[in-house]
Amino acid sequence: MTTTDPDLSLPADFDGPETTTPCARVADIDGIPMSALLSEAPNPRAVIVALHGGATNSAYYDCPGHPELSLLRFASALGYTVLALDRPGYGTSAPFAVEIAPHQRRVDLTYAAIDHHLGSRPRGAGVFVWAHSAGSELAVRMAADERGTDLLGIELAGTGREHQPVAAEILGTPHQPAPPEAVRELLWQPSHLYPTELIGGAPIASSTPRYESGVLATWARIDFPALAARIRVPVHFTAAEFEKVWRIDSAALQDIAAMFTAAPSVTVNEQAGSGHNLSLGHGAPDYYAKVLSFVEDCTHSTTGKDD
Repeated sequence: MTTTDPDLSLPADFDGPETTTPCARVADIDGIPMSALLSEAPNPRAVIVALHGGATNSAYYDCPGHPELSLLRFASALGYTVLALDRPGYGTSAPFAVEIAPHQRRVDLTYAAIDHHLGSRPRGAGVFVWAHSAGSELAVRMAADERGTDLLGIELAGTGREHQPVAAEILGTPHQPAPPEAVRELLWQPSHLYPTELIGGAPIASSTPRYESGVLATWARIDFPALAARIRVPVHFTAAEFEKVWRIDSAALQDIAAMFTAAPSVTVNEQAGSGHNLSLGHGAPDYYAKVLSFVEDCTHSTTGKDD
């Protein structure tokens, strides 16, 4: 287990919205419309596919009114094409959530959506998957799939193997909905870490597909460790300093890293000055720089790839 240091930063003349404007796209995958935001870089170093968490959408990575927090704008300014997908059951695919709920169906649909959205666009060194919170479940399934060996690597954040005691009490079970105000406290505190108008997530809120509660019920205890052991590409795991949902103490992070027994490397980043919603806080640029440093390392290595 290693820790990264940031060595990528935006150019001094980066001016946010003028630098690049992500475009909204919809791809038809066998009758399922899959929406996304795309920010292209000419001759990209690589392509980053970003997967949002629960109760939000692809705008998590390009929050309205805050271009300075946008992964799409930040990474494309540094030479990466970024495709932020609305995960299956979100965005334009929401009406088909029941049909596309099975695990393998969602993986297949996501891989197909990536290929359709990117088309003949250059991919540089390849595709790196970057996921947050509930989106980490899909990212891990994608990486554990046989096609996952072609990925450059994955970034996981806002997830774990065990809830903190307070979070476990608040979140309860799928049959006992958690009190909204208590969940807000878990996800958006300390409040000084975020722009005031973003607290609560209203600018990027989305309905959650019904299948997701069942998926997450077995995630930490069963699916995460079983799937992690099958991943054969580099793994980067970020734990926010003020994460209140998942255990992030030293022992917990060691347990997480130890699950990836087939991965060529596992890097743990303890992100100072950030809470659960890493891409919506004031510390987002530093977080991006750290993960992009890891992505850059992956572009220069074929470790974990089959000959």
